[in-house]
Amino acid sequence: MKAVVAERGQVTIPKRLRERLGIRPGTVLEFREEADKLIAKKAETAGALDRWYGSLGRRRRTDDVLRELRGES
Repeated sequence: MKAVVAERGQVTIPKRLRERLGIRPGTVLEFREEADKLIAKKAETAGALDRWYGSLGRRRRTDDVLRELRGES
């Protein structure tokens, strides 16, 4: 697959590659040069804890949730 670099340095990633690799609008890519090649890689997403951030809701204090999980209610 080939793509042409536009005047402002922009490149359109071919649709087949975007679909196969799960690249959607908003996906962050990291670029690096390796042995005279341009390598693009999807940036690491948020860590495991970050995915759960806010999932407990705002009605309960963290200390209360921890006490309950520890069986200290």
